[in-house]
Amino acid sequence: MSKTILVVDDSGSFRTVVKLALMKAGYTVIEAVDGKDACTKLDGKINLIVCDVNMPNMDGLEFLRHVKTIAAYKFTPVIMLTTESQEAKKAEGRAAGAKAWITKPFQPSQLVDAVNKLCV
Repeated sequence: MSKTILVVDDSGSFRTVVKLALMKAGYTVIEAVDGKDACTKLDGKINLIVCDVNMPNMDGLEFLRHVKTIAAYKFTPVIMLTTESQEAKKAEGRAAGAKAWITKPFQPSQLVDAVNKLCV
């Protein structure tokens, strides 16, 4: 059975790149345009979340903190995929529960490798 990944990014082109790479690797992908939209898609069947940091309505770190308060998602791995590279942001992400931090621009293979490692 294929694993389901929620991709949260306000950039449609980035969502497409991520979706194509993950689908090619055999994953099912659900897309969300920001943290608020992503909250409506948490249905208990998501195995991993790939999330941007800078988004309107609800940013990625706020969304991550929210996800970790939901019992069904407490242990769901989250990969932050973002232009943010400052250590302070990364530390904030780790504190909120992010398992990996990938900086844009990125190689799709790098993301697939991280997903394969975390999505067991």
